[in-house]
Amino acid sequence: MIVIGTKCRLEETVTEALTAQAAGSGSLPVFGTPFMAALMENAAQTCLQTFLGEDQGSVGTHLDITHDAPTPVGMTVWAEAEIRSVSENGKMVDFQVKAWDESGPIGQGVHTRAIIQNQRFLTKCNAKLQSK
Repeated sequence: MIVIGTKCRLEETVTEALTAQAAGSGSLPVFGTPFMAALMENAAQTCLQTFLGEDQGSVGTHLDITHDAPTPVGMTVWAEAEIRSVSENGKMVDFQVKAWDESGPIGQGVHTRAIIQNQRFLTKCNAKLQSK
């Protein structure tokens, strides 16, 4: 059973490879929004996976975030995901996501993940190759 209020926190140090410049999402060497989004999603995925079976996983279906403050290369950033709700059928899980650097908050928003059966999902995905 998925427990509302469960949290997970992940952190990393901003490197040149994690900048907006490197991602192509901007021209400056600051922590890139795509990498903040990925850190938030990874925190949510990690949080949810503790409740799933070995043959199960989850995929992101919605992400609505703001990136409110820049972070320089060399500074530590972290993201936290908290389970806020689970759909009636138990397949969709909503998270509150937030991110910080050593100076304070840098972003926040909401994220939804769908619980999947890994093999069935991959089979359906790879079937697209057959219909090209």
